[in-house]
Amino acid sequence: MSKDITDKLKELKLKEREQLLESIAEFNPEALLADGLEDAIVGYDTKGRVIYSVGNIIDILVERDGMSYEDASEYFSFNIECAYVGEHTPIYMYEE
Repeated sequence: MSKDITDKLKELKLKEREQLLESIAEFNPEALLADGLEDAIVGYDTKGRVIYSVGNIIDILVERDGMSYEDASEYFSFNIECAYVGEHTPIYMYEE
């Protein structure tokens, strides 16, 4: 894939993410985000809680933080998934 196409795809993805974050903020200004995991957001629910893809979170931890898949899965389970911070706590979605 040429650099121009890759750059355009990255730009499009960034724009889509920004639009999604704006929609979330408008719908629920109190929505909570998991720090540094914006690329794993897939949407929000009817209460305005942010929905994350667990698979994407684990991929981010592996790529960004250099964790093994097992370490990333364990880190997610113990440090992200179980963190309840009130009624606006994000939702973590498993996909097949």
